[in-house]
Amino acid sequence: MAGFVEFAGAGFRLPDGRPLLADLSLSVAEGETLALIGRSGSGKTTALKLVNALLLPTEGRVQVDGKATSAWDPIRLRRRTGWVIQDVGLFPHLTVRRNVGVVPELEGWPEARVAARVDELLALVGLPAAGFADRYPHQLSGGQRQRVGVARALAVDPPLVLLDEPFGALDPITRRELQREFRALQARLRKTAVFVTHDLREAALVADRLALLDGGRLLATGTAAELSASARPEVRDFLEAGAA
Repeated sequence: MAGFVEFAGAGFRLPDGRPLLADLSLSVAEGETLALIGRSGSGKTTALKLVNALLLPTEGRVQVDGKATSAWDPIRLRRRTGWVIQDVGLFPHLTVRRNVGVVPELEGWPEARVAARVDELLALVGLPAAGFADRYPHQLSGGQRQRVGVARALAVDPPLVLLDEPFGALDPITRRELQREFRALQARLRKTAVFVTHDLREAALVADRLALLDGGRLLATGTAAELSASARPEVRDFLEAGAA
């Protein structure tokens, strides 16, 4: 049975022919969190961008909810896909309320529905609307901005969430707090999620399953325990480095 996200021999080459990703075959089940791990330049972010059609595969195909990304209207695909990145990307001139409500507004939700959804999401990520909705991004800590980014990604209740090293720029204590909060949130919401990280410890904490990439190719998949038990030299090298 196909996953909610399906890579089928997917690859991506630059116009000069240089491959960034090659022959990736991988499924992400509905409600599963998959961590894409690997060194810098291993193809993790390229794979993520193939999922919401920021890039289209030059070989093979990528499917979301049973449809090839090339067949989706890219706007529709992206609006039903939450996206969380390392530098958050909040609009600095908009309040927290407006930042979280931007996609529902684009979708034409009534004002009262947008307001109620924003209040609900801010409470969900631990930033009560009474204290945070009218602040601007520069008035928040890094961890608070990242929480707003997560709330914005969930605004229209998308079935799929993509996270590109979302906690990488945070201090270690805040990062660990947000990793745990993400895992608790995911246990409640059960979104299909693809989480990019180069940190093995983070991947083991937040994900149900890991996929290790190297040089644009898939080396191994499995739980953290299964990868830890692997005897493959390339896998052992990455695990023993702790991440690179």
